[in-house]
Amino acid sequence: MASKPNVVSIVRGIAQPVAESLGLRLWDVRFVKEGASWFLRVFIDKDEGIDINDCVDMTHALNGPLDEADPIEVSYCLEVSSPGIERDLTRDEHFEAMTGRKIKLRLIRPDENKQREFAGTLLKYEDGNITVNVDEEEKVFVKKETAWVKLDDFND
Repeated sequence: MASKPNVVSIVRGIAQPVAESLGLRLWDVRFVKEGASWFLRVFIDKDEGIDINDCVDMTHALNGPLDEADPIEVSYCLEVSSPGIERDLTRDEHFEAMTGRKIKLRLIRPDENKQREFAGTLLKYEDGNITVNVDEEEKVFVKKETAWVKLDDFND
């Protein structure tokens, strides 16, 4: 069976042109096991927002190319959806696209002030460093030291 990162990169390569042909942006691809079941999750986006028809269209358009490439040797459930509110920022292009927006993040380990969670405006993302305006102070966080980074849609 292909390893998890290979499945994700192969599916991303298949899904990217499919999404573009439908006027959509591919936000993320995840291949995860939950209990005994495997899920291939494809997240799509567009400026005016995603609706159920976009998810259905992407699912139908993606099924054939996925069956043809057959990158996954186990049974899985394909789920296509919007990244939703408070979407995870995981890829370089996510940070670049969301510059100027409110985000929140959690560190894996507390900082020197024993704080783990921060919220503020994303100022810049460069070389794995996330620069955020937190309470009028510019703070730099190392992406690999974060548990998660999300849009803060409720405070944007």
